[in-house]
Amino acid sequence: MDSQKRKFPHCCPAHRTIEVLDGQWKVPIVWKLADVGTLRFSQLRDALPGITQKVLTQQLRELEADGVVRRKVYPQVPPKVEYSLTGMGKTLAPVIDAMCAWGKNRIGARRRNN
Repeated sequence: MDSQKRKFPHCCPAHRTIEVLDGQWKVPIVWKLADVGTLRFSQLRDALPGITQKVLTQQLRELEADGVVRRKVYPQVPPKVEYSLTGMGKTLAPVIDAMCAWGKNRIGARRRNN
């Protein structure tokens, strides 16, 4: 997590959750790993159309630093790296499910109002 995020005081516990999930691709990464389980880097990249290798690497590193994602490197050639959620990362699944439900309800409400 970068220093800019850490300098803002937490006004409520939800703020910490937002800090951890802050990033365009972090929620989709956690959602996909919660849904599928363990994935190799290329599988995760293929499962998230539009994400670049650079951004995926950056977001995974931040999630790993925050204790959400586990990175396992196998000593072989070519290199094999797998990503999965940690125990703490798995506790974010219901949070993301709630976000999805809220988003679906909001989309439905907008359609009914148009």
